[in-house]
Amino acid sequence: MTAAAGVPENQLAAQRHQFILDTLRTRGQVGAKAVADSLGVTHETIRKDLVLLQERGLLRRVHGGAVPVESLAYEPPVTSRTARGEEKARIAAAAREFVPATGVVLFDSGTTTTGLAEIMPIAPELMAFTNSLPIAETLLGRVGTLSILGGRVRRETQASVDNWALRALESLRADVAFLGANAFSLEHGLSTPDEAEAAIKGAMVRAARMRVLLADSSKFGREAIYRYAEIADVDVLVTDSGLDPSDADRLTRECGVEVVRVP
Repeated sequence: MTAAAGVPENQLAAQRHQFILDTLRTRGQVGAKAVADSLGVTHETIRKDLVLLQERGLLRRVHGGAVPVESLAYEPPVTSRTARGEEKARIAAAAREFVPATGVVLFDSGTTTTGLAEIMPIAPELMAFTNSLPIAETLLGRVGTLSILGGRVRRETQASVDNWALRALESLRADVAFLGANAFSLEHGLSTPDEAEAAIKGAMVRAARMRVLLADSSKFGREAIYRYAEIADVDVLVTDSGLDPSDADRLTRECGVEVVRVP
């Protein structure tokens, strides 16, 4: 969107702002470089646009771009989390290669981990543990042994939390944990809005030899209140191609994480 003869700058700016906000609504995040390339303007122009839109309360700037404005404590019910369904399905499909044929796996609650459970191959020699009611129902009949972690069940996530679940996890050792996250960033690590949920997720991280995070790119650069792990605690991140390659390289270089970007 280079300057056109006779078009006032304020009109061009309004068109850029609308493009940014539309992209944010459809993709869940915007990359400053990608927007600048798409519109044919400089990175500095987009940076100023993002600053202005943040000042107006229309988005929140993060490293490399912006994400929607939302409270650090915001947590939609699991039954309403339908956004980015295609990306989550592709992430789940790519994560299937990390499911062992035998051994012990942990499934964290979440829509993308549920998607993985739904496409799990029949594995009669696999033992699975989960704190998610939907995942437990899905895995029943797909694995040789299924155990659901006891405790209080949160309505928002349909997942068990608190001491019963924590005590069980403290006694477990799993080959692979498939993890979800409400938000993850280089600065704040993996985080979630609920303290009890964070405790369970952190215990799953500690209980597994290999940790695989399933998270779509809109969650990168976001932060929630309770951090339960550093990004370096994760062995593999399976995400979509919306994650900028430079951010993927940085995650690998600084945190040692293998990043799988699904097209």
